[in-house]
Amino acid sequence: MTYESLPPAIFLMGPTGTGKTDLAVELVSRWPCAIISVDSAMIYRGLDIGTAKPSREIQARAPHRLIDIRDPRDSYSAAEFRADALLEMAMATQAGKIPLLVGGTGLYFRALQEGLSAMPAAYPEIRARLNAEADRLGWPALHRHLSEVDPLAAARIHSNDSQRIQRALEVYEASGRTMTDWISQNTKDPLPYRIVKLALVPGNRDRLNKRLAQRFQQMLKQGLVEEVKELAKLGDFGPGLPSMRLVGYRQVWEYLEGVLNYATMEALAITATRRLAKRQLTWLRTEQNLQWLNSEPPNRLEIILDYLNHQLGSLSH
Repeated sequence: MTYESLPPAIFLMGPTGTGKTDLAVELVSRWPCAIISVDSAMIYRGLDIGTAKPSREIQARAPHRLIDIRDPRDSYSAAEFRADALLEMAMATQAGKIPLLVGGTGLYFRALQEGLSAMPAAYPEIRARLNAEADRLGWPALHRHLSEVDPLAAARIHSNDSQRIQRALEVYEASGRTMTDWISQNTKDPLPYRIVKLALVPGNRDRLNKRLAQRFQQMLKQGLVEEVKELAKLGDFGPGLPSMRLVGYRQVWEYLEGVLNYATMEALAITATRRLAKRQLTWLRTEQNLQWLNSEPPNRLEIILDYLNHQLGSLSH
């Protein structure tokens, strides 16, 4: 099968706060698309306000696949996402629709496009021991240990990125091989689709930063603190879970535990959100064959439709 004969798929990427969800909803009203979320936060049930999850009304009008698919006490890997996304993409294609993958989780997009190394599965007993060590020594100490066994991985991972430090050490202890070694042995598994990649990016970073601050303040007004209080009522729930490491939720949890006061919680969450947007923009700059689009013009939908018609032909409803 030639590349031109592959079924089409659209990637709508971009940093948080640029209006990707709103644009996707507009797009499906004009094109035969099926939205598939590429968001490591929206997968969790009950995390609605802090993830800016589309409302039930919006989802009734424009269904989003891969939203609300996990309990907030569960983990979810990039490999699981790839398997789930490939299934949803195949179902959309069979239904005569174009898969429209929307989100800002770069690791998920990368896993979907290229495949993943066949690394060891999770080992709960190793993970529990590493978490206990981190509680006693702190994640920077475990990061220093990682720099001794896998310096290349340690150089890529921040000293406070608990999830990635944990996984890298878990892989090493479970297999005797470093994560860097596993990645170097990766067999590429390219996506069997003709992909059009769009990046929705701010025309002005200062305006985006201001918008991100206003959005988090609005989340607080909408009841983000109360949302986390409800989550805290779940059994076996705590700050070590992937869902509570998410930007915004982590700071609210620390506020509820008395570690932060309200003003500090708000300021730290806004700063963390801005840093997330910066990391997402940095990642996008490494992507190939990416069409950059300004998120701010009022006619951005028409600009995108013109581009898609040029790339894929006229497929509008």
